[in-house]
Amino acid sequence: MGDDAPTHDSAEQLHKRIDSSKAHPARVYDVFLGGKDNYAADRNAAAAALAANPRGYLDVRHNRDFMRRSVNYLTREAGLRQFLDIGTGLPTQENVHQVAQRIAPEARIVYVDNDPVVLAHARALLASGPQGATSYIDADLRDAAKILQEAANTIDLDAPLALGLVAILHFIEDSEAYDIVRTLVEALPVGSALFLSHLTSDLNAEKIAKVAETYHERGFTFVLRSAAEVRRFFTESGLEIVEPGIVPAHDWRPDHDTDRAAAGHDEAYVASLDPIEQTMYRDINDVTDEDINVYAAVAFKR
Repeated sequence: MGDDAPTHDSAEQLHKRIDSSKAHPARVYDVFLGGKDNYAADRNAAAAALAANPRGYLDVRHNRDFMRRSVNYLTREAGLRQFLDIGTGLPTQENVHQVAQRIAPEARIVYVDNDPVVLAHARALLASGPQGATSYIDADLRDAAKILQEAANTIDLDAPLALGLVAILHFIEDSEAYDIVRTLVEALPVGSALFLSHLTSDLNAEKIAKVAETYHERGFTFVLRSAAEVRRFFTESGLEIVEPGIVPAHDWRPDHDTDRAAAGHDEAYVASLDPIEQTMYRDINDVTDEDINVYAAVAFKR
């Protein structure tokens, strides 16, 4: 299972769904990760955000590194072998299945996103090892019933699994966001986990407010939540947060893994690139508390 791209829409239907004139959060994120599956509107949005906060790329890259570290922990230490990753984004390095199956080749992963550009490139997300499986669901986070129904084709919803909501809930308004998380967690068996990250204005309010303004101007819903508001996602679902708790993303069980993307490049060459391209060569281990505006946490259903 997992070698074929999804066929929910034909290529023609998929193309019609893509609006390249408007920025999309998944594609803006792709810009900051050095991806190529984005459009001018996405690059303009990323450039505006970077101008508002020149070290804001560290939020994106540390958020992604939290995903790597949390999946590593959930696979290696917690022994989970099933992952439901909602708001997957475009394929990049160290996707969930790559991290999990490196430790447990039999791991099974379901990806969920509703951006047609992500769907068009989903084959890269389906490159499962032969012992495990991956699948992709074309669905909105708000449609929990569809997600759970289709996820059951790949993973066993009666067995513990890890639910990933990484950098997605800040695009959902309050009344809806808490209901969504509660609905999804209620459907999971005891022993399951939630790994979650979320933008906040608690840490460096002035910087993130400028970034939020650039996204609001482009029509994005962008809700910055405090630590107490992020905690509600866990407490209202009866989840037990593991150490170190709800912390800035770079402080969640850091392993200071070598940033291979930043190593071994000529500074003169890097200086010749545009500001966003330059960020690809900056070591994310060069980070301070003043650079990060993302909370991260992992919790279990006991």
